[in-house]
Amino acid sequence: MDHALLEILVCPICKGKLVYHKTAKELLCKADRLAYPIRDDIPVMLSEEARKLSLEEYDRLK
Repeated sequence: MDHALLEILVCPICKGKLVYHKTAKELLCKADRLAYPIRDDIPVMLSEEARKLSLEEYDRLK
């Protein structure tokens, strides 16, 4: 994931910062507990494509 791109991308719902999860190939929003997929090195920043983070996943982000 390009670090320059990561610096300008925000959550489309809350406009908050995202955390890159390299092994899962996802961008995570802590505030909304959502994970946005990265497909073919392209972040999919659509709320309907995001998955809800489980409580265990969310707790690991803290």
